[in-house]
Amino acid sequence: MRYSKYFIHTLYEVPKEAETPSHINLLRGCYIHPVAAGLYSLLPLGHRVAEKIKTIIREELDAIGGMEVTMPVLNPAELWKKTKRYYDIGQELFRIKDRKDREFVLAMTHEEVITEIAKAFLKSYRDLPVMLYQIQTKIRDEARPRAGLLRVREFFMKDAYSFHADFDDLDAYYPRIFNAYLRIFARAGLKTVPIEADSGIMGGTGSHEFMLESPHGEDRFVVCSRCDYRANTEKAVGIKTMREESLDLQPPMERVGTPGVRTIADLMAFFNIAEDRFLKTVAYEADGQLVLASIRGDYSVSETKLTNHLKAIKLEMASEEALTARGLHGGFLSPVGLRSVRLILDTSVGEGALYVAGGNEPDVHFKNVMLGRDFAEAECVDIAEVRHGDPCASCAGGILEIKRGIELGHTFKLGVKYTAPDTMDVTFLDASGAQQRVIMGCYGIGVERLMAAAVEQWHDDSGMIFPVTVAPFQLVLTALGQKEAVIGTAERIYEELKDRYEVLFDDRDESPGVKLKDADLLGIPIRVVVSQKLVKGDQLEIKVRRTGEVIICGRDELAGLLPELLEKLKPSLDGLPYMPE
Repeated sequence: MRYSKYFIHTLYEVPKEAETPSHINLLRGCYIHPVAAGLYSLLPLGHRVAEKIKTIIREELDAIGGMEVTMPVLNPAELWKKTKRYYDIGQELFRIKDRKDREFVLAMTHEEVITEIAKAFLKSYRDLPVMLYQIQTKIRDEARPRAGLLRVREFFMKDAYSFHADFDDLDAYYPRIFNAYLRIFARAGLKTVPIEADSGIMGGTGSHEFMLESPHGEDRFVVCSRCDYRANTEKAVGIKTMREESLDLQPPMERVGTPGVRTIADLMAFFNIAEDRFLKTVAYEADGQLVLASIRGDYSVSETKLTNHLKAIKLEMASEEALTARGLHGGFLSPVGLRSVRLILDTSVGEGALYVAGGNEPDVHFKNVMLGRDFAEAECVDIAEVRHGDPCASCAGGILEIKRGIELGHTFKLGVKYTAPDTMDVTFLDASGAQQRVIMGCYGIGVERLMAAAVEQWHDDSGMIFPVTVAPFQLVLTALGQKEAVIGTAERIYEELKDRYEVLFDDRDESPGVKLKDADLLGIPIRVVVSQKLVKGDQLEIKVRRTGEVIICGRDELAGLLPELLEKLKPSLDGLPYMPE
């Protein structure tokens, strides 16, 4: 491909709206173009990268028996109402009507459609197991699209769905998809960390996220310093150190006036005690019902854990109106004297320990509050977010470290969430002729997000450094100068290489500085330079973009060197944390 004929218009200035490395470099390299907030066109270079990612995905899923389908983006609302997701999902779901006033949604996932397909065709145990997948456009009305391709409103997603006769078969198949994901990300040049995750709105009995550690990631996850425990902070569990109290010192609860003392810092100074001696109570509305969550002051409530325990569809902070209606006051909440309100107590609140808690009236707190003596035992579960430095609950010897990451993919054991009688009601006949419920798994990967993640991981001050497996071209052939000897040599090399490699031939009449700068900006793995000085010695210059290695070689050596260099740049699949199959 000749640069002069290709659609490349690089930017030398950093776009004002771009902040993350991937957003900056994909714009500067002419890979993407913004259409609106969270909407991007993939330009020819970006399209080539996306297609290479899709090819890797297809190869790995086909290898484990996957079969590709295509489902419509426009879905009848009735399907989504069957699973109740039409009502459960908030404003992220686009809801529209056609000219005949029929309701539709723009699909953000395709569980409803694929399950309807399964219901129509999977009638017997002989039809199971089966895995169908697609790479299709998804639409999501993100409240705050940001960071270029990392959080957008329209994107390509690979979503795969497996159907099984029982949970044992799903459990047996799950490692195959897990390991295929590891290979997909590794082949794309991405170093991922598989972690235990919460299933969220997808539901199900178990799931994993595949994270790329990055300071620009929106997700947080924990890793243990000793064992292989990895989990999203929404799901992670650590060991909570409990305070020791002398059983001989149990002063009675005391009401204390605290006018003007509102913040934790002010309360700590007022009572001259540490944060872990406070009982913090937070009010929520769970599907419209008031719920109070009490936790030790040095921990924070994990709304995901609380939502899961309550089995709530929607959890939000309680309004002042809801509190006032119950005679409660925000900022002074406490389980003491609580009546007719559901209370969830975190396991950090120990028996026999004394706390300072809200007084359930303005400018009042209770001192020396004790669980079991001053307020009744409640539902006691883990609703706390883990903290950096908490002991690991898995090995009890390691320390949990919190890291930031970009989620590249997510796998779920859905079970019967979408095949149950109150949703899509999908059954099959087993070998004995009895009706059985179909068991499901689902598995997603964002295509553009992988492109952006590759840039987040591989870039320097000069631009992107695409892994060779997903780069738009394997090498850029750069002719420096317009002298006949240089152009003639470059033309001959291009003709020799173009049928064996993906070559971008920079044949433009531009200065050497512009050409070399653009070569770096585009992130193509290998640069081959032809210059007047090199031609005189019948030589060429090869630069490996990732390492900066420069090789001066004879022209007749090029054909032998390129395969070796490209092979060295291929990501390794060795040492991946495969799940036993």
